[in-house]
This record gives sequence, structure tokens and C-alpha cells, in this order.
Amino acid sequence: MMSKFKDIAGRIVAVFLTSALGIIGGSSILGGIPVWKAAVLAGIAASAQVIERLARASLDGKLTKEEINEAFGAVTAKLEKK
Repeated sequence: MMSKFKDIAGRIVAVFLTSALGIIGGSSILGGIPVWKAAVLAGIAASAQVIERLARASLDGKLTKEEINEAFGAVTAKLEKK
């Protein structure tokens, strides 16, 4: 249980950071939005998507490794397209 929590928490942090770092260059070009604010918003939005998928997968009271990987897989696929 605790190892599953550590795995999920670590991966959520990674999703947050990769999404936040990906927006930094774009926000500095567009202007009007402070870079830190754009990065935080991007990180929160990406993390919220993963947390929502994890919550949906755990409605039955079980959260398998496959369901965890699927929840993070959608974010990974989006990041690979950029």
C-alpha cells in the first residue's frame, strides 16, 4: 500500500514538473502571464487529470498497477506528441 502511494506521488510530481517546464518557454513568448504562474497552472491541470483518472479507476475499491499505468499513460502520450 505504501509503495503504491510512493509510486503514485512520485509520478504525479513528475507529471507536474514536465508539464510546468513545457509551458515556460511559451509563456515567456506570449507575455502577459508571469512565467511561474503559467508553469503552476500547467502543472496543476496535468496533475488533476491524472488524479481524476486514478479516482475513477479506484471506484471499485481496488487500484491495480495496470490501472495506475493507464492513468499516467494518457499524460505520457500527450507529452510525447509535443
